[in-house]
Amino acid sequence: MEDLIDLQFARDILPDLLHAAINTVVITLLAFAIALVGGLLLALLRRSHLKMFSWPATVLIEFIRSTPLLIQLYFLFYVMPEFGLTLSAWSAGVIGISLHYSCYTAEVYRSGLDGVPRGQWEACKALSMAPWQTYRRVILPQAIRPIVPALGNYLVAMFKDTPVLSAITVVELMLQAKNIGSRSFRYLEPITIAGIFFLILSLIAALLIRQLEQRLQLSRLYGKESS
Repeated sequence: MEDLIDLQFARDILPDLLHAAINTVVITLLAFAIALVGGLLLALLRRSHLKMFSWPATVLIEFIRSTPLLIQLYFLFYVMPEFGLTLSAWSAGVIGISLHYSCYTAEVYRSGLDGVPRGQWEACKALSMAPWQTYRRVILPQAIRPIVPALGNYLVAMFKDTPVLSAITVVELMLQAKNIGSRSFRYLEPITIAGIFFLILSLIAALLIRQLEQRLQLSRLYGKESS
């Protein structure tokens, strides 16, 4: 076993892989935050009664969801410079993965909004509440709670999709592991450590989402008891 795994080599490469893991976490969390906001905006636009808003949003969502993330990244990083827009690899990676998952979270938001009882909408209309007040004070609090697990699943999926960014030279965890392997001709240690890092990050994300879900359920339960 000692001949198979070089523990000293593993310790030597650990700092480089840890730095890449931090970069992976930063990219994922930033892209996820953008996807949460962008997905909500797309969902609201798609539900709009004005076709000038709903149709473009629908076309964008279906187009992004129907094409691979890798092609979208290639387009942003390699094709867009021909049209005068040059992005760094890091920026293109964050924009690409956040836009990709914005379209998926938009459908999650839409399912949550559709699940709010029709009577809630009618009550807000009867009270002459403005649309933004209706969403902010009444509809969104009821729509978001049931979809927290689905949104959390996309956070975990984003962690596991970050290796795709290596195709546009973003130095994330998997690319760093491959670079170390190509220099040392030893792939077992860096790939294994990278896999362990991904496992730990995914488990932490899943645990945090589960705790958030439990808190929301408790707050909803206490709200019912107090009422």
